[in-house]
Amino acid sequence: MKTVPFAELLKEAVNKEGILSTCYSRFHQYSIGNQLWLWDQVSQRDETLGPVQTLKQWNTLGRSIKGGSKAYSMLMPVIVPKKDKAGKKIDGKFSKFFILKNYWFTVHQTEGDDFKEETIIPEWDKQKALDKLLIKENAYESIDGNVQGYASFHSFAINPLAIYPHKTTFHELAHIVLGHTTEHTMSDSETTPRDIREVEAESVAYILCSILGLNGLEESRGYIQHWLKDNQIDDRSAQKIFTCANTILNAGKVV
Repeated sequence: MKTVPFAELLKEAVNKEGILSTCYSRFHQYSIGNQLWLWDQVSQRDETLGPVQTLKQWNTLGRSIKGGSKAYSMLMPVIVPKKDKAGKKIDGKFSKFFILKNYWFTVHQTEGDDFKEETIIPEWDKQKALDKLLIKENAYESIDGNVQGYASFHSFAINPLAIYPHKTTFHELAHIVLGHTTEHTMSDSETTPRDIREVEAESVAYILCSILGLNGLEESRGYIQHWLKDNQIDDRSAQKIFTCANTILNAGKVV
């Protein structure tokens, strides 16, 4: 296992040019009303919620709809020109209304070969780390396909369409180990602002991916720099990042 100083890697993450991955904008952002309506339909069918696209959109991602799958409905806006009493269109005047259309399918209704296979890391074992850290991995059940993963309390989930599942796993583990997922129990003065939480978690992921020789570093730097903006990582956050990275690394270290 490469022995690279954590501080040197953190400096590189902040200062070396990175890119912000397009994976955060591949999917349409649906309204709260449509999200609730979709969730209700999924519950009634006793199926699994997941990222949602139309047939055409799934095809562009290299996936097809499984035979027998039934589309979900959501409201679509329809804009039509207004007409006068004689039935003639009025220039510049339009009416907007919504209609239900059965166009959408969840990722679980699709098939294809674009899912990323889990990266085999010879020097680090994920299940060993989860067992030692008392963390559970759950199935991804969010309509938002742009979210690569999420964490809650002592569990996390990774989007099956995540671009770098290994990096996202480290990111979500970091949120848990850093205590971000339980900060709702703290007073306002003890909680960490979201931008700092994201910088801390992704910095841990960057350090671990660097040490373990994994890809996604350029995108990781872009993510860190996006949330950090013109600020700096202070000594307190840096120490938390180093401690967390060491904890996760040692928890899954293959002897």
